[in-house]
This record gives sequence, C-alpha cells and structure tokens, in this order.
Amino acid sequence: MTPEQAAANAMTGLATIVGAFAESPQTLRRARLLGLSGWAYHVSARAGALGEVRPETVAATIGFIAPEAVIDGWESTAKTSAPMEVATWHLHELCKWGIEQIGGFPRLGRLLELAGRVVDAVDHAALPLFAAWRAMPVPDQAPGARAAVTLHLLHEHRLGVHLVAVRASGLTPLQAIIAGPEGETGAVAFGWQPPYPPAGPIVRRLIWADSVADALAGQAYAALDMTERIELVGLLESLSQRLAR
Repeated sequence: MTPEQAAANAMTGLATIVGAFAESPQTLRRARLLGLSGWAYHVSARAGALGEVRPETVAATIGFIAPEAVIDGWESTAKTSAPMEVATWHLHELCKWGIEQIGGFPRLGRLLELAGRVVDAVDHAALPLFAAWRAMPVPDQAPGARAAVTLHLLHEHRLGVHLVAVRASGLTPLQAIIAGPEGETGAVAFGWQPPYPPAGPIVRRLIWADSVADALAGQAYAALDMTERIELVGLLESLSQRLAR
C-alpha cells in the first residue's frame, strides 16, 4: 500500500468517524445550549479555530459551502458568541465524545500512535483550518479524547488538500460538488442556489483532482512504512464499523 493509497483508503473511515461525532445528540445539544442553529454551529465550530476573522475569509477557507451560507452562519454566531469560544466548546465536546465512544476501542493506543505520526508529518502550507486546529490545546489527555482530536485533524487535513486539488484542477467548489456522487443534492445541502453547471464536461477533472488530493494527503502517510499504513487503514475501518452499529 503506497502512501497515496493509504490516504485514499483512510478517507471513508475518517468521514464516518467524524460524522458520528457531528451527528451525536451531545453535539447537537451544544448548538441548542449556545442558542445557535445547526448551520451556524457547524460553520462556527469548524472555522472558529481561525479566531476573529472576516466572514469572507471563513468562506474562502471552507471553500465547499456557499459563501452566502457561510457568512450567514458566521454572522449569526457573532451576535451571541465569539467563534473561537464555539470552537473551544466543540473541542471539549469532541474530547468527551472520544472518551465515551472511542475510549474502549481495542488497540486504541496503536491507533493513536500511528494516526498521530501522520498528523505530525503534515506540512500545513495552504491548509489554514488544519493548522488552526492543530494549534488548539487539547483539553483532555485521556487516550480516547486524544484519539478523537487526532482523527478530527486527519479528516480536516483531507478536506483541506481536497480543496487545494479541486482549485488546481480548474474547478470551482460548486463544480466539484456537482460532478461528485451527490450532484445537485449535495449542492443544495451545502447552500448553493441554482442554476447549476452541467456535470458531464467536468467529471474527468474531478477524477484528476481526487488523484491529486490522494497524492497531497499521501505525503503525510509516508511517515509510516507500508505495514503500518495497512495497519492504520484497518484500524480506521474497524473503528468506523464499530461506531456505525
């Protein structure tokens, strides 16, 4: 398994694990306690690690959510809470969730070791959200908490290199969504308004962008040898299956 293949194979497991946290009742409860809509919480919890920046900066950094939707969510949050405060609370909730949901995972120590080495190897140039989150102090050092944060970082890393690869391919974020498996449904979910571009002419560019994203992400997975890469991908798959039950 090459570093590029490891990055590609890790992607689904990471999305499932991070998605399990995002959809957990305690995460949704935190949004309600802060008086935020689910959308405003999603934007500010993810991008709040950037600190007090303009909403246009947030929209450019996230990329795949329609700028108008990002600005609306960011400004809605700013009326009641500082975005960094929301991100900090989100990190606390992530740690709690990790202790409860990941803490009992067999071979947790090995997962944390391997994933941590990949995170440490990431060159954060052109990855502002990853860099911001990696700089956030982890509030709980329990293995489950640290593992949850580490896997969150790996997922943020993948999202960041995907945006870089999409732009390098000449696609806009909207075009990449339309050319992807969810098509117009995905565009609606990310706040984009019609009319939408036709998917046919741009599918090949998205395939190329995906391969570039694998190569960029794979640079960090090169910190592991082949046996370790296979092991990490297997552990991620096992954990994602456990959380999906």
